[in-house]
Amino acid sequence: MGTAQADGARTGDETTEDSGTPVLLREPAEGTPPVVTDPVALAEACARLAAGTGAVAVDTERASGYRYWPKAYLVQLRREGSGTVLIDPIALADDLAPLRDVLNDTEWVLHAASQDLPCLAELDLRPLSLFDTELAGRLAGYERVALGTLVELLLGYTLEKGHSAADWSKRPLPIDWLNYAALDVELLNELRAKLETELAAQGKLEWAQQEFEAVRTAPPPAPRAEPWRRTSGVHKIRSPRGLAAVREMWQARDELARKRDRAPSRILPDSAIVNAVTSDPKTVEELQALPVFSGRVQRKYTASWLRHLQAAKALPASELPSPSQPNDGPPPVNRWADKDPDAAARLAAARAALAAIAEDRKLPVENLLLPDLVRRTCWRPPADLAEDSVADTLRAGGARPWQVELTVAALSKALHSTASE
Repeated sequence: MGTAQADGARTGDETTEDSGTPVLLREPAEGTPPVVTDPVALAEACARLAAGTGAVAVDTERASGYRYWPKAYLVQLRREGSGTVLIDPIALADDLAPLRDVLNDTEWVLHAASQDLPCLAELDLRPLSLFDTELAGRLAGYERVALGTLVELLLGYTLEKGHSAADWSKRPLPIDWLNYAALDVELLNELRAKLETELAAQGKLEWAQQEFEAVRTAPPPAPRAEPWRRTSGVHKIRSPRGLAAVREMWQARDELARKRDRAPSRILPDSAIVNAVTSDPKTVEELQALPVFSGRVQRKYTASWLRHLQAAKALPASELPSPSQPNDGPPPVNRWADKDPDAAARLAAARAALAAIAEDRKLPVENLLLPDLVRRTCWRPPADLAEDSVADTLRAGGARPWQVELTVAALSKALHSTASE
């Protein structure tokens, strides 16, 4: 196990080769820098980053569970020769041009990049290229790919954890939170070097680069057609009228959460929505007698919530939602055997073939080929089951060249399977 170096600050005295016990890092080797909150400090920080070399380690902290909008409330950066930089993008919302000039022409190293890229794109920060250490860990065959796990396995350090679910919109940020945030980029570049070496040795580096580029260039996800159907516990509601009541309350809560920039669950928990619909209160007093609605804050809104429940009762039948969720894809797999036995046979054969390839290549089967793409291809295969036609179908579904190359022959063969075989 190698010794981690942070711009030369992590010394050989911290190695774990003799004891085998990972070293717990409670704060950055060079100390935690002050948060950059003004244009002068930003200019100085950007000058240091520009003078550094290599890729820039990047991370963000959001306030999921506290705020409605998934903004970045802290941006952490680290580059060889530059040290660590902590930036408050809220305080500098109109002054980030110097940071864009530095970052948008460089490679970034992130862990679970798809979680951070959207809020960085809102700041007009976009990488020229990227390396995702979580995705690299998956392709390298690691079963557990959390940042702390990979750092411990490959670098011999344990990162101080405990603030990932904190309210990062809080100001000022506590020093122990800032230590945690700075440590998240402290060793990212070293972790990248280790994983890049492993991927190259396994012949997977080109695969990883294709995956990284797919993450970097992925468009924003399309809005859900009926997001209210994701209300936890909505399966307890069977009638269209009851579902309409869930929809009315969900939409009212969402509007209020947007206006107040509060997480919807902090406006009203999903469980309270479902409880109100199933209890069917007729008066404000009956609604206030229910859990959550009896609270001091909620009592101010119960009349409004009741109006939405009553509005659902007044809707004409033509405006009620369908009991089943609209779906442009295949039905649930557990229904395939009854609906289309041949499709079920194709899927079983495809899954077995892909599992064998994934095991042989030591990578998760879901990274070999997206399960949804496999299901769609098996449910409605191309008319021509030759490899060229199947390859076209996979590419149209977003499969990368390395995935097509590895899977097309096996998938083409699986698509010939029928229930009568």
